[in-house]
Amino acid sequence: MISQTKISVRYAETDQMGIVHHSVYPIWYEAARTEAIKKIGITYSALEKNGIMTPLVELNSKYIFPAEYEDVLTIHVEISKLTPARIVFDYQIFKPGIEKPINTGSTVHAWVGRDLKPINLKKQFPDIFEKISELANR
Repeated sequence: MISQTKISVRYAETDQMGIVHHSVYPIWYEAARTEAIKKIGITYSALEKNGIMTPLVELNSKYIFPAEYEDVLTIHVEISKLTPARIVFDYQIFKPGIEKPINTGSTVHAWVGRDLKPINLKKQFPDIFEKISELANR
């Protein structure tokens, strides 16, 4: 399933040239990822209360076309891979008037416990793994 989140570019997110700074895109990925998870009735805070952490282990971002102050962007996010140990999200950011994405990216997150040791989400939290599987398979 592709989840969509709208983001309006704030002035503070731009550089001296009026272009969105590269460091902002991972923040937008996180906002879109958080909204996608909420759509299946799970929040990151609920995962953490259950002792499930999702540290970032890899980040990729390709900058294709600039975004600027006050652009209203649409971020598409989908789960491209889900295993009992990891989850991979893919992102595409679209700007009005441009047919192709202006940015593409991906993040890889591990499933770990509070002690930051890997867990098997499918075995330890089968109900949560099933809900996330539903999102991945839509």
